[in-house]
Amino acid sequence: MFNNLGAAAGNPNKDLEVSSPPDDTVSALEFSPPSVPQNFLVAGSWDCKVRCWEVEQSGKTVPKAAQSMDGPILDVAWHDDGTKVFMASTDKSVKCWDLGSNQLAQVAAHDAPVKTCHWVKAPNYTCLMTASWDKTLKFWDTRSAAPILAMNLSERCYCADVEYPLAVVGTADRGVALYSLENTPAEFKRIESPLKHQHRTVAVFRDRKTKQPAGFALGSVEGRVAIQYVAPTNPKDNFTFKCHRSATTTGGYQDIYAVNDIAFHPAHGTLATAGSDGTFSFWDKDARTKLKSSEALDQPLTRVAFNHSGQIFAYAVGYDWSKGHEHYNPQKKPCLYLRPCYDDLKPRSGQ
Repeated sequence: MFNNLGAAAGNPNKDLEVSSPPDDTVSALEFSPPSVPQNFLVAGSWDCKVRCWEVEQSGKTVPKAAQSMDGPILDVAWHDDGTKVFMASTDKSVKCWDLGSNQLAQVAAHDAPVKTCHWVKAPNYTCLMTASWDKTLKFWDTRSAAPILAMNLSERCYCADVEYPLAVVGTADRGVALYSLENTPAEFKRIESPLKHQHRTVAVFRDRKTKQPAGFALGSVEGRVAIQYVAPTNPKDNFTFKCHRSATTTGGYQDIYAVNDIAFHPAHGTLATAGSDGTFSFWDKDARTKLKSSEALDQPLTRVAFNHSGQIFAYAVGYDWSKGHEHYNPQKKPCLYLRPCYDDLKPRSGQ
């Protein structure tokens, strides 16, 4: 797999470039679920479009289709059967894209931009979970115009993740709310972020032995990640680590960059972080060690994703406005890259 890797000037890691990338920064990135035999990748972007590619065994990417909404896309989520993709937008709606018919249908609405959408597959129900800047969390039966359940958040939603039966939502006031999705979704815990600065991304992780959701990783704008267990056996199980920072200079100063995204490897339980410094890093949270760091690209990394088998790592490169409008360079185009990653993310031996 991936035998034709070429190094271009903007591709220091010699990874495979996805053909026909979006015209603006990628804001959402998801591979197709295990129910689909092929690997499909969807990306939502600030150009108001969601695109779908097929990733062939050779690593070649074939653009398959694209759909538009009336505002930038903030999140995407696959239906568990792999036939549909949900698209959340600043236009305050979520639409369902039926890939077979290439048709769109609105399935959710909020009073402000919709920041996240996740498909929930429980033994006794399925629904779409959406969270918005209108400070609400809603659950939808996609055949009905009204939500089956709506809950108030303490502030605007900034990030969310779902690994059944756990959902985690991070809000603008550095709040984190945890929800049990069994039977009927219900909030069971609310905490203040262990990070001092605004969080930007959250990812749920599973226990290595039981495979049940055990906690979450939270990334902040201040180059730091918190590993938090839902029910830690020891308070020291929870910890934070620094990442996406420059080497300390002679004056003792460091450039500190935002952690834009976190993803857990589906087979190994290790994780990847992506930063505004233009790098990704792979980590083993149990050994509390870094496994690998990439060479820096000339633009921030905005999103990362693993395919369902954990063989392919995808990352999106584009300007994230972290340095303000004066650093925006229209000559630098967004890119998507793929790399084989299974061995790089193996935990340290003895784990």
